[in-house]
Amino acid sequence: MLVLGIETSCDETAFALYDSVDGLLGHIVHSQVELHNKYGGVVPELASRDHIRKCVPLLTQLLSQSRRSLDDVDGVAYTAGPGLLGALMVGACFGRSLAWALKVPSLAVHHMEAHLLAPLIESSDAPPFPYIALLVSGGHTQLLEVTDFGIYTLLGESLDDAAGEAFDKVAKMLGLAYPGGPAIAALGQKGNPERFRFPRPMTDRPGLDFSFSGLKTYTLNTINNFNPISDQDKADIALAFELAVVDTLYIKCRRAIETSSIPHLVMAGGVAANKRLRSTLRQKLSAKVYYPSQEFCTDNGAMIAHAGMLRMMGGERSGLSINTRARWPLDELSAIKRPAR
Repeated sequence: MLVLGIETSCDETAFALYDSVDGLLGHIVHSQVELHNKYGGVVPELASRDHIRKCVPLLTQLLSQSRRSLDDVDGVAYTAGPGLLGALMVGACFGRSLAWALKVPSLAVHHMEAHLLAPLIESSDAPPFPYIALLVSGGHTQLLEVTDFGIYTLLGESLDDAAGEAFDKVAKMLGLAYPGGPAIAALGQKGNPERFRFPRPMTDRPGLDFSFSGLKTYTLNTINNFNPISDQDKADIALAFELAVVDTLYIKCRRAIETSSIPHLVMAGGVAANKRLRSTLRQKLSAKVYYPSQEFCTDNGAMIAHAGMLRMMGGERSGLSINTRARWPLDELSAIKRPAR
């Protein structure tokens, strides 16, 4: 079954073709970073308009690169949530209309489930079930137990800002470019790790929930102590903030692994591309750590096509109506009929 995946939940327009037998045939991503950079974050209306402009050209390019035609497509999967409603509507309307025109089934895909299953796209070293998942992105920071395809139990989540959102906001405080995660990591390489030690929020109490709002405020107060602030000050603060976030995530992951006795951890979401986080979890945890390739950590069409293929192979289909959701709890999803490996 050849599935076309469409991702437009935020500021990436992405298309991919995933075959149930041959795997990923091709994927293409257009990032809107340059468009939103001057605003320090995503402007929803601009994101929606840019998705509209890019859908047809990107699909045409993908088909050409993959040496496939629309006649080869057996199903269309599109992101239906969570995300920015306007952006979601663009991809959902495009995908549902295309499926109707091609007389093939379509499926609304949960964006975060697609992230959770992204390490399975490259199945040479896929994690066994069950596993613990750290889902960490601009909009979500969650720890989950993944029992099987489609069976997810929320263990803990951020009570305020997501880690990626905190990276973006701190980067803006320091006058850095959007997105904040890569900018802070790059600046932090010049920092002195001995100069500042920022708090590790909620690690001194039981449980697996997160909070990054207080850490963000602590960082702002540190910045305000300098007038003027030098480039070295900024580098030291950036490193201290990054170390605090990484250490907090590590402590919570370690706690989840110890309490569940599950020796496998999957990292997913845009922040999973952070090299310091990857290195820390891999070296310190008493568990095997899995994560997607860098290109599949951030939003992409391959993960949507892959997740859509798994559910379509299990017999799922969406109706003619188009329903997108800004919020969509993972535990509302049904189990997926497990494909043979």
